[in-house]
Amino acid sequence: MRLNLIKPHADSKKEAKRVGRGLGSGTGVTCGRGTKGQKSRSGGYHKVGFEGGQMPLQRRLPKVGFHSRIGKLTAEIRLHELAGIDAETIDLDALKQANLVSKDIIRARIIAKGSLGKKVIVKGLKVTKGARAAIEAAGGKVIEE
Repeated sequence: MRLNLIKPHADSKKEAKRVGRGLGSGTGVTCGRGTKGQKSRSGGYHKVGFEGGQMPLQRRLPKVGFHSRIGKLTAEIRLHELAGIDAETIDLDALKQANLVSKDIIRARIIAKGSLGKKVIVKGLKVTKGARAAIEAAGGKVIEE
């Protein structure tokens, strides 16, 4: 086998159409675009979704869904994550110092996932019913402000 003898398989490569090369070529004059109309002209096309001036589908259908801006500023903390914090009183500042929430978070909620093995005082945070029961069962308490 020699590198200079390697060829692609027969009919695997299609030759490019040479448009605008006379009437006898099959693609002369109009170059295979047909006659008249927007698609036949140079630069004549339209944006995606354009329906010839008719109100396009994406504008005919109603808007759906909702994206909460507050959701970006709210964090969820699990019970087992509270066990890793050294402070006795856990508030938003303690969570930020422990790197459990980012600096731009303005509110946090404790959810009942995992288990809590130590006594903690939760101050100024929202707590679900199950999480409150688990914190109180471990000997801690929840102070709401």
